[in-house]
Amino acid sequence: MRNGLIIYVVVLCSLVLVAKAAADVEKKLGDVTNGSRAVPVHLINLYNEQGYTKEDKIFPDDDPLLPFSMRQTCGFCHSYDIISTGWHFNAADPNISPGRPGQPWLFVDLRTATQIPLSYRPWPGTFTPQQLGLTHSKFIQRFGRHIPGGGAGELDSDEPEEILRQDVSGKLEINCMSCHDADPAHDQAEYTIQVAHQNFRWAAVATCSFASVSGSARDMSDTYDPFMPEPPLDPKKIPPTITYSKNAFDNENKVFFDIVRKVPAERCYFCHSNVDVDNNGSQKWLSDEDVHLAAGLTCVDCHRNGLEHNIIRGYEDEAFISTNPLAAASSCEGCHTTGRLGAPVPRHPGIPLVHFDKLTCTACHSGPWPQQKTIRTKTSRAHALGTLAAKKSPEALPHIIYPVFARQENGKIAPHKLFWPTFWAWLKAGKVTPLDLETVKQTAGKIIGKQRPPTSGDWLAISRKQIIEVLKSLSSRKSAKDKPVYICGGSLYRLDDKGNLITAEHDAARPYLWPIAHNVRPAAQSLGVRRCEDCHSTDAPFYFGEVAIDSPLVSQKDAVKRMVDFQHLDARFVRIFAFSFVFRPWLKVVALASCAVLAAVLLLYALKALACVTKVLVGKKD
Repeated sequence: MRNGLIIYVVVLCSLVLVAKAAADVEKKLGDVTNGSRAVPVHLINLYNEQGYTKEDKIFPDDDPLLPFSMRQTCGFCHSYDIISTGWHFNAADPNISPGRPGQPWLFVDLRTATQIPLSYRPWPGTFTPQQLGLTHSKFIQRFGRHIPGGGAGELDSDEPEEILRQDVSGKLEINCMSCHDADPAHDQAEYTIQVAHQNFRWAAVATCSFASVSGSARDMSDTYDPFMPEPPLDPKKIPPTITYSKNAFDNENKVFFDIVRKVPAERCYFCHSNVDVDNNGSQKWLSDEDVHLAAGLTCVDCHRNGLEHNIIRGYEDEAFISTNPLAAASSCEGCHTTGRLGAPVPRHPGIPLVHFDKLTCTACHSGPWPQQKTIRTKTSRAHALGTLAAKKSPEALPHIIYPVFARQENGKIAPHKLFWPTFWAWLKAGKVTPLDLETVKQTAGKIIGKQRPPTSGDWLAISRKQIIEVLKSLSSRKSAKDKPVYICGGSLYRLDDKGNLITAEHDAARPYLWPIAHNVRPAAQSLGVRRCEDCHSTDAPFYFGEVAIDSPLVSQKDAVKRMVDFQHLDARFVRIFAFSFVFRPWLKVVALASCAVLAAVLLLYALKALACVTKVLVGKKD
């Protein structure tokens, strides 16, 4: 309790300091509104990354022709450094509160039977990219397809061999156009192509309708200078080249940007889409929209932010750590108890109040109904949805399972998505540290990777014998000072002193879960709308649904856990309590009948008492 209070005070103080620092920055033209709700016309000059002086201004006849910089072009009127502190861009900042655990970046390598959650935020159960041997640059190359720039994309590399490469490829600046470009020809998928070519400096520009980019910085030598380019020695290799549309520049060499202040949901969908791979979930026309979107709201009606882009995430306790003044009012309870944005005020007649202490609003209203078996889903960030790299196979890794009704840190049960970590690691003093990728490829890759990966992108089936081979290979390495282990299917596998494979439990083997809030169902489709038995029956999926254990190990195929295992409840107690609901209709009949008998008895005695009183009164009158 005391440690939690100290952490809260430290976080609060850091937020105050950040807010004060932001307030001390001199405000620019676009930082302070003039009161008009109209969006200003953005007919502006383009500037390259070197600044926004006259010499840095871009003209259509420049040689070489450079991509415009978001930092300099947008930063001419808007404080880029303040914007960069926003939630979408600040993951790599250790001074920012991580908030409630969210979806991590899921690294997958088929040939080494690996899938592991990564995050720059210190969420429990995740690992940093550096622990896996991923530098900032390698992380961006892997996941930059769904990163709106900033953060790790603008950090300087510490690796000597990457410093020169960073001069060639440039930095991945915040892509303001990802959200604010209202042009229907905006192509966010092109962003992913440019990131794959290491064209970080050109990636944001390539999404705009008035520019196109060809060539690849990845094919250029470390000494290539994009500001003074020379033809590459190999004519087959094309340097990154930008072409602006002829009609993009007006007579003053300014360019028009169709900027929107209220970001449409379609912009959010590129990074925040989900598709179920079971129950025909891949057919869009078979599923309904979130009830809020169907009612005419958009994502940013609830997930709001100011200049600092401290966007509201919308969970119940966010107001305790967020400086956004609308954080408390933008949770489920905040909107629906005040009628904000026309939200109906819920009555919940007949529902015992204990439900609101034990369950989140999303437990009854969000995601699919709990079924006897969980289903798998794909997400944009995990499966590269919306890009050419997306695999449409339902078996493609990583495997994300939901809905899992699990208990949160605040004690309430909520629906979650779940991911089973699978990776090779060192075990020292009870602590698990993932092996770096190169070591894994040199050992596990040579043993497991002999098999041909399935075209579906599913697991390579491995055996206990193969795990033993890999662990022995790791143990024999001269650099191996710690015990090698394999995390898989919720268990830790290691060798004993005799070389036998043994299984143990470990915190690092626990599944990673993150709560979900969408899609929200209307009240008529909420859990429990039919009867209490939606949850309180002896086989109700809410407690006794099967949660699949995802694992490449053949012996773990079809293994499952029960939903109640994630709720920290005794299954026997839950079943006995649920069994009582079988007799509750009888109990109600007996209770009503007993009340009727008692009422009749009381009425009889009341009549007798009335007769006695009447006799007394009559006697006195005579």
